[in-house]
Amino acid sequence: MAGAKPGVHALQLKPVSVHEVLKRGSKFIKWDEEAIPTLVTLKVDPDGFFLYWSGGTMEILDISQIRDTRTGRFARFPKDLRLRETLGLIKGDSYSESKLLTIVFGNDLVNLYFLNFQAVQEGYCKVWTDELFKLATNILSQNASRNTFLFKADGIKPDYFTWEMFQNFLNKLSPRPEVERIFVELGSKGKPFLSLDQLMDFINRKQRDSRLNEVLYPPLKRDQVHQLMERYETNTSQLERDQISLMGLAKYLGGEENSVVPPERLDLIDDMNQPLSHYFINSSHNTYLTVGQLTGTSSVEMYRQVLLTGCRCIELDCWKGRPPEEEPIITHGFTMTTEISFKEVIEAIAESAFKTSPYPLILSFENHVDSAKQQAKMAEYCRTMFGDALLIEPLEKYPLDPGQQLPSPQELMGKILIKNKKKHHHRASNGGSIRRKDGTDEQSSPLNGVYGTAYSEVNATEEMSTLVNYIEPVKFKSFEAASKRNKYFEMSSFVETKGMDTLKNSPMEFVEYNKKQLSRIYPKGTRVDSSNYMPQLFWNVGCQMVALNFQTLDLPMQLNMGVFEYNCHCGYLLKPEFMRRTDKHFDPFTMGIVDGIVANTIKIKIISGQFLNDKKVGVYVEVDMFGLPADTKRKCRTKTSNNNSLDPVWDDETFVFNKVVLPTLASLRVAVYEENGKFIGHRILPVSALRPGYHYICLKNELNQPLLLSSLLVYTEAQDYIPNEHQEYAEALTNPIKHLSLLAQRERQLLALMEDPTEVSHANQKLREIALECQATQIKKLKEVCDKEKKELQRILDRKRLNSIIEAKKAEKDKAEAELNEINRKHISDSVNLISQVSRVVEKFMNLVSFGFLCKCIFLYNLKALHLVLVRCHSLFPL
Repeated sequence: MAGAKPGVHALQLKPVSVHEVLKRGSKFIKWDEEAIPTLVTLKVDPDGFFLYWSGGTMEILDISQIRDTRTGRFARFPKDLRLRETLGLIKGDSYSESKLLTIVFGNDLVNLYFLNFQAVQEGYCKVWTDELFKLATNILSQNASRNTFLFKADGIKPDYFTWEMFQNFLNKLSPRPEVERIFVELGSKGKPFLSLDQLMDFINRKQRDSRLNEVLYPPLKRDQVHQLMERYETNTSQLERDQISLMGLAKYLGGEENSVVPPERLDLIDDMNQPLSHYFINSSHNTYLTVGQLTGTSSVEMYRQVLLTGCRCIELDCWKGRPPEEEPIITHGFTMTTEISFKEVIEAIAESAFKTSPYPLILSFENHVDSAKQQAKMAEYCRTMFGDALLIEPLEKYPLDPGQQLPSPQELMGKILIKNKKKHHHRASNGGSIRRKDGTDEQSSPLNGVYGTAYSEVNATEEMSTLVNYIEPVKFKSFEAASKRNKYFEMSSFVETKGMDTLKNSPMEFVEYNKKQLSRIYPKGTRVDSSNYMPQLFWNVGCQMVALNFQTLDLPMQLNMGVFEYNCHCGYLLKPEFMRRTDKHFDPFTMGIVDGIVANTIKIKIISGQFLNDKKVGVYVEVDMFGLPADTKRKCRTKTSNNNSLDPVWDDETFVFNKVVLPTLASLRVAVYEENGKFIGHRILPVSALRPGYHYICLKNELNQPLLLSSLLVYTEAQDYIPNEHQEYAEALTNPIKHLSLLAQRERQLLALMEDPTEVSHANQKLREIALECQATQIKKLKEVCDKEKKELQRILDRKRLNSIIEAKKAEKDKAEAELNEINRKHISDSVNLISQVSRVVEKFMNLVSFGFLCKCIFLYNLKALHLVLVRCHSLFPL
């Protein structure tokens, strides 16, 4: 996620495009249970920013707040009989349902609002439902540039107030001295412009990642820079002279080309053809709950909302329904949470399963239904409502055999997988009840505390058991036992406390286990307030399904949503290579550099903020690094602004994360708070994709929805990590001219301490000539000796080997193979000795070279030692 991956990714994400029907508008009847139906015209603006309707009064909705759109039997239907009659709707009639449109919106997953419309003309609802959902879930619009958000905020008609006029007004309202400083630093030198060459140097030197391959990612050329100037510079006279003004530079900094994360990272960039165990999977715990774990409402709607976030593993706590219906229910057992229908939940999942992501969905059943009849109903509902999407039989290429790896997300695209206990052959009682399975890993009630369960799951019936294939839960015994069984389709669940103990005691074994098999982590029972643990802890050992309480948008949940926003929001993220390769071993607690992984140094300076709050309060910024334990660094904080949340300027210290060991697993969080600690907005940025230079970070709310105007101007640096002892050498390589100038400066400083500069210079030259002559002589001798010894040793070795082979052929047949092996071993040993001899000769030469350099240093610091040094050189290395 620093620098680029091999190869150039062609961006597949589509920009916002508004369908003609939506721009033109359609007639609808807006209805509500508690209001009189109103005839309205529903429209979307040409830029796809807002949905609005007029019918007496104008109402407007920011499309970024839309969570879902529904039509047909999934749209809301009037409960009031009179309202139905007024609208001419008949319950269960497909024609009536096809004219209904429901728009769901809100700023979290629990507190939702519903807009209900009935189309006047037939055939329009499907277009509105599909196209409006595309606009609401467009990844590029959710991560738009600052310029786009400013344009969106301009509410005056362009005929009266052009985009340029709006920007000029904005600059007058909120002057930007920090941008002016950048302009001066780039070389304007009091002039009101930068030349094309200066802008090109700025983009290629400051804004471009120097670690990128120049063939795959070439620096911008003059014609490309000129195109940028044409886009952002409005002064035609300056454009003709290849110049860009301060205003033009400010527009470029806020433009699409200068985003802090390249748009390619938002696209589907990961390889989706690896085994399922090679991915982090966005996962939910007790999906049905809306508040706490002990009391509150269970909701069918939560399943839709969680799936719409891109979650790919949801949980269903199933219990036996009461007579006479005997319909299975979903609830949190032995608590005061409400019950919901299992059938309605399956119906909601069927509707929303693949609206956001096409990749496989895992249903994690916690099955307490001790009735064969009701378990049969559960299986039947899954079969009928999911249809072909339900994976019942394993794929032909991936049989359920020991040592067989799991299929990939690509091969399971559009499929629903069931995680449920497999059938254990116990005889049921005459009443049709099912024996309970002891020793389950899953938590069924918060009463269990930290470990264990208060009420264990039951055994599966044949009907439920046949639905289970690649996600078969088993009780975890040990990593050794799992390795012996070697069944990749078996997975285990760990409560967070048990997972933490396992992580601390056997981190490397945990990583190895997760290369082949799936593991699921879930919150401990004492989190009755539905708080969350930090998912990064378990991502560090490769746990795939790190399940969180989605109804609580705390810091762990914010991190989860920010991380899974990337890779096209599909719910699957490919794990770093070291967590996938069986020939490599990885210790998540490592403090040093990992072989084959280039550590990073990340620097970030918070320069200023824009429109952070509409209140006159002080604000501050926190920067956190999440990753391996060695990489994690929390709460780097700026000073609090002086009652200024409109345009505060900090531009003070730079926050440095000196060594990020595993950049591909690290995330940078930049968050803004009021002076009292109240959250304003934040952004999660993958470290490996962070662009260097000056950028705007557009902030988001807790649900990862974009805030309209709130942004931060920052300066970032992303470099390969270099240990302190090698810094000088690295600087010399990257900037040799500067290094040579520094050496010359040091020499002048030393000369200033000497009595006679002319004598010093003459003696220095003489010493250099002697040292070079000695080195040349020794190098020539060394080469001759090496060549002669290598040829002689090779002849000896060949002769010995030939004689040994002839003798081996005459030996008994049953001993021939053993002797031949011994011969080869001896040959290798002799070769090693030869290499050692050569190495000692080379080492002798290196000592010689080092000694020449030492002579020069001794001379420069002590003129009186010159005579002794020259005598020593002649005695050691006679010419």
